[in-house]
Order: sequence, then structure tokens, then C-alpha cells
Amino acid sequence: MNSSPASGGHYGEVLFEPEHPQESERIDAAALIYDPVTTSRLRALNPGPGGRCLDVGAGTGTVTRWLLEEAGAAEVVALDRDTGGLGTLADPRLRVITADVRDEDLDPGTFDLIHARFVLMHLPERRRLVTRLAQWLNPGGWLVLGDAVEVPNPLDASSAYRRTMDAMWQALRSTIGTDTSDIPAYPHFLREEGLRNVAGELVCPPLVAGGPLARFWSETWNRMRPALEETGRVDSTVIDEALDYLASPTLAELGPGMMTAWGQRP
Repeated sequence: MNSSPASGGHYGEVLFEPEHPQESERIDAAALIYDPVTTSRLRALNPGPGGRCLDVGAGTGTVTRWLLEEAGAAEVVALDRDTGGLGTLADPRLRVITADVRDEDLDPGTFDLIHARFVLMHLPERRRLVTRLAQWLNPGGWLVLGDAVEVPNPLDASSAYRRTMDAMWQALRSTIGTDTSDIPAYPHFLREEGLRNVAGELVCPPLVAGGPLARFWSETWNRMRPALEETGRVDSTVIDEALDYLASPTLAELGPGMMTAWGQRP
């Protein structure tokens, strides 16, 4: 299911370089939309104050900050290949690890809560990594995984929006190995790891012209222009039309959603 595509690099290398002046703004635009979904789920799982938490792919630290300030974690380990976006976070309970979650020598310890959002979808080794993350759980600990799921309109295969979105997924797969096809199987993966109380949910936040999610996709497509055109699905005119649509009051789409799956170690 997780066959590795012929990709040329990793997230943050050939695409979405962290040093790009708009990268933090792009990530934070998505966080404005998805953080309330994530934190609502984490709150419902109620791991309890005083726990030890791991935030995989911590990015600019919005979920890490919530775990420290709202959830009352005793310690939060923020893990990312590039941790420059965490520079403003300062808390004695925070430990920052600059590393790749795929590093076989990585041993961050064990945790009462492990969270990874929009991380595994970019890694061809995702199924093996689910096993690894589950092994880092303390008894009673929760593993919470969130990744993108596309819900395309079956009546639309030719609009500029649809062609650009499809080109994006193709370009992401061919360049950095992104694959969202098996994300609906995450609950099964968690069950296979022996976790209990397994469930999942799919949330498609509103895609509103001028809103944070529209800004996120606009910036993403602008940054990916050469890769989008290389797919042969779109040219610059189609991309410009799709970008104009995202900013138009005529925008009416069910954008990609986020599936969150969770399970608890016995």
C-alpha cells in the first residue's frame, strides 16, 4: 500500500523550504483553521495534566504551545527536521529535538500523548512509522494522527480549481513522496498495533474566499508553480484562473479535509 514513488527529495528541501520568507505565514494560515479541530480532539481524549507529550512535526509550535499552556503538560518534546519556527517558544517544560522521525537512532523516550499532523502523509515509510510511534507510548497513552484527505467533486474534472488541485497532489507525490491514498486506513493501522478505543473523524473546514484556508492554498500553489506545470495538467493560465477563483465571491468548493485517527495503548 505504501510503495515508494520516485521522488527527488523531502518536504522542506525541494518544496516548502523553511527559510522561505512566507513559509511560517503559510503554515500559520493552515494552523488557524486546523488547530481548533486538533485541540478539540485532544481535549476530548483528556490525557490529563502532568503528562509527557511528543509533538511530531511541530512546525511553528502552535500545538506545542497549546499542550504547554492549555493542556498543562509536564513536558512537551517538539520534534522536527527544522525547528527554526519554534524560536519564540520558551518554557522550562519544553524540549526541542531537531531530528528526522525516521532516524533509526532517535530515542526520545516514552509518552502519554503523541501527536503528528500533516507529517506521515509526506513520508513513504508511514506505515512503519505508525508502528514506531505506537511503541513510544506509555500504558494508557494516546497516539493521535492527522493527515489530509481529498474529497473531490465527482461532477467536476475540468475546472481550473480541480485541475490545479489534482496537479498539486501529483506534483507532491512525484517530488517528495506525498501520498494520501491510505490515510482512511489509519484506524486499521492503529488497531493492528494493538491500540484500543480506536476511532477517526474527517473534518472539511469551510473554504471561504479571503479566509485563512484560501490563503494557504493560494500560497501553496504559487510556491509550487514550476512543479504544477511540470505535471502537464495545468499551465500558468489555468493556475492564475484557479488563484483568482480562490479569491472570488463565487468560490464554492468542499476543500480537502483533515482526517484525525486516535488510539490508546492498553
